[in-house]
Amino acid sequence: MPIDIETFESSSDDRLRSGGETNAERVMRFLSANPDKAFTQSEIRDATEVKAGSISVVLSRLEDRDLVRHKGNYWALGDDDAVAAYAGVSESTRAANERLGEEDMAEWLEHAVEEDNSEGDE
Repeated sequence: MPIDIETFESSSDDRLRSGGETNAERVMRFLSANPDKAFTQSEIRDATEVKAGSISVVLSRLEDRDLVRHKGNYWALGDDDAVAAYAGVSESTRAANERLGEEDMAEWLEHAVEEDNSEGDE
């Protein structure tokens, strides 16, 4: 599916390579569509097309943020409050990116203020 040139110009290489979604977003979208079920890593990997070498790391990071739960070999959608907060931030970010373009980390770093580590040097 083609994208407009503005999206092409303003999007990061990683964002365009993944079809506009991060691996975490893919996993969250899949689990959110199936909130009454728990899945193995391989089932989540197959459903989301996240690479085998990445799925464990993605699930662990989502678990650290209470976005997914883990018991034995199974993973399920996490705490309702954490998932709701994630969904709100994710939707706001998507809308802002569509309207204003994605942030360029290199540009942010160019303008970042360096921390002053001198204590009492006068």
